[in-house]
Amino acid sequence: MAKKEKRKLTTRQYATAIAGVAKTTYKAAPLAVIVQLIGSIITAVLPIVTTYFAALTTTALAEAYAGNPHAGEQAMIYVIVTASLGIIMTAWGSIERYVTQLMRYRVEAGMSDRMYEKFLTLDFWRYDDKETADLYDRASQFARFFPYVFDSLARILTQFIAMIAGLGALILVSWWLGLIVVVAVIPGIWIQFRLSRRSTKHWNENVNVRRSQNMIEWSLLQPKHIAELRLYGVVRYLLDLRMQLRDKDEKARIDFERASIFKKLGADALEAIAEVIALLWIVTQIIAREQPIGQFIYVQQVVSRALGGASGFVSAISGVDEDIANLFDYQEFMALPSRTIKGKKLTGASLPIELRNIRFKYPHAEKEVLHGISITIQPHQHIAIVGENGAGKSTLIKILTGLYDPTGGSVMIGGTNLKDIDITSWHNLLGVLQQEYLSYGFASARDNIYLGDTSKPYSQERLEHALDRAEARTFLNKLPKKLDSFVNPWMEDDEGNNGTDLSGGQWQRLALARNFYRDSPIIILDEPTSAIDALAESRIFKHLFADKKRTVVTISHRLTTVERADVIYMLQDGKLIESGTHKELVAKRGAYYTMFESQLHT
Repeated sequence: MAKKEKRKLTTRQYATAIAGVAKTTYKAAPLAVIVQLIGSIITAVLPIVTTYFAALTTTALAEAYAGNPHAGEQAMIYVIVTASLGIIMTAWGSIERYVTQLMRYRVEAGMSDRMYEKFLTLDFWRYDDKETADLYDRASQFARFFPYVFDSLARILTQFIAMIAGLGALILVSWWLGLIVVVAVIPGIWIQFRLSRRSTKHWNENVNVRRSQNMIEWSLLQPKHIAELRLYGVVRYLLDLRMQLRDKDEKARIDFERASIFKKLGADALEAIAEVIALLWIVTQIIAREQPIGQFIYVQQVVSRALGGASGFVSAISGVDEDIANLFDYQEFMALPSRTIKGKKLTGASLPIELRNIRFKYPHAEKEVLHGISITIQPHQHIAIVGENGAGKSTLIKILTGLYDPTGGSVMIGGTNLKDIDITSWHNLLGVLQQEYLSYGFASARDNIYLGDTSKPYSQERLEHALDRAEARTFLNKLPKKLDSFVNPWMEDDEGNNGTDLSGGQWQRLALARNFYRDSPIIILDEPTSAIDALAESRIFKHLFADKKRTVVTISHRLTTVERADVIYMLQDGKLIESGTHKELVAKRGAYYTMFESQLHT
């Protein structure tokens, strides 16, 4: 697949994006936006006004020193005005900081909430789609830094006003001084703009380099990885590789910074010359008594503000380029269709399930992974699905649960197509435990189990029943605070006690207990006991299959588990090739017999 080109914004798109940021922020925190706009004007203009009164103060002091009896009184007034302006600036800064923090919280919280809600309502196939994942990464980056993007826009406005105000104030003194400063800042603006664009391009082109570096750093700092890294002797290799990647990224950036240094020095020199010319001119004007002495401070500060505003304006624009471009990614992500959950609500659990001629192909894939599979599951029936790795078992379960829509055929629940059923009402009937189960490290053992069904109040009776069915009671009672212990060594309780780490088998029993706590009429287990010893698994499934009030669908590679099923379905390369009871399939001496032959003779 060709590498996706980074979006290059036209002037119109850029303006539209900036308007979009302002509009979104205003909806979330209108007062904060107004304060930011006022603050930009005050921050840009008030220093020039302060400089003006400081210049008047200097002139008045000089006149007072020369013997003007009224100049001293004027100087005192100008000092008071100048000090008052400083107090206003300080007070406004405190107000603006508070409002800015409030705006960031409201905007960031709102953007984050919308992102989470949108992500969790997408069609399930999108979670396996690289393009969607990349789009989400870019969109979430924008959402995460959105409040700061508006801050950047406020800085752009502030610097622009400062540049214009500085040039305007200078033109009031002499139009040709303003012209000299404009000519002087153009080369610096052009160089800074080109350098910033090149820096952005370098950033985009080295995403994989930085990603690799970050992944190496993350792996090196994970305690669970240290053993293998040391045993395989790759610590030094990874450290060296990390340094190579870092140097590749940083050195290239430093190289083109170095290539521009003489141009930047030339532009800086031109700006310095313009400033010197302005100061020399005002000095000659003061000596000739054509300008008051205070104008020296005024011109020096105004020229400095104009030059600084121009440089800051370009830097601020260049710095916000990437974030503005990502606004379109955010809008594209938020426009993705959400999965429809409306439809017929299921009211009963004793419903036949039919998989009719199921065919499936993953998005962007060329080959089908399921080829016309038909299975009927009667209420309270216990079935097993077996096959080698890659046969399509887990994919079939995802289709059965409604996570994926089949590309051919249909899933019928009680005679109704699953596409026409309220998917939430279907999920409420299911208790599903997959190979990659969740381990809630932030929660206690008790809460890990309760998370199996948070739609109802906590039930101690259901908890006890779940512990027994999952054979989890013994090891949980040995924990420091029993069920109230954290099951993650990084967590700490109110008394300062660290949590306890669980083994793989213990985690699986805890996950099974969560599944049993859910107390669903339909239980689906996809290799849920791979880390549990065979005897314990046999006891768990003995109790499970003895329950004739529930429908059970299980995937397992252990004969002691699958042989108890009412019907066993054998998949191979995405096709259903055998079905029947354990005795029937063994008697056939076909694919099922071959797969379990070693276990049959032990």
